[in-house]
Amino acid sequence: MTYTPTEAATDGPTMDQTPVFQRDVLDRFRAQCAAGQDLWVFGYASLLWRPEFEAQEQHISRVWGWHRALKMWSRLNRGSPECPGLVFALVRGGSCRGVVYRIAPEQADEVLTRLWAREMPMDVYTPSWLQCNTPRGPVQALAFTLPRSSPSFTGQLPADTYRQIFQQACGRFGATLDYAR
Repeated sequence: MTYTPTEAATDGPTMDQTPVFQRDVLDRFRAQCAAGQDLWVFGYASLLWRPEFEAQEQHISRVWGWHRALKMWSRLNRGSPECPGLVFALVRGGSCRGVVYRIAPEQADEVLTRLWAREMPMDVYTPSWLQCNTPRGPVQALAFTLPRSSPSFTGQLPADTYRQIFQQACGRFGATLDYAR
């Protein structure tokens, strides 16, 4: 799917709505990006089916030392404050297969800004540079990871809690059950 400005208005917060502390983190992260270089982004969940940017190339890739887990509370997109849902997060340990996208240098800053507004409206994820293999060789790709110390990390939940979440949790983008499927 290609990102268009009309979709942005309904997809989530803008940078103007992003807290100042997250804009500061973006500025520090942006400083780590080499000017005039491609931006690589690793997608492991919603960035697979709804990337909202145009990539010049994409490849199936695997990151090591991280795994995809249904371990992050969602109180807006797939649940509510009264009945939190779950979404996938990239958590330390193991490996994860996903897609690595290459963004052209002239689009990198714009895409990074939009990704930040989408993925970092609250202090949940830790943006990280992870190594991904491509046909050209290894690249450092931006990935949004979840530290186990985050209040949004669920830890191990009892089976009854999962059942309740899958039966009841629903948010602005739909039900947790639909998301997990």
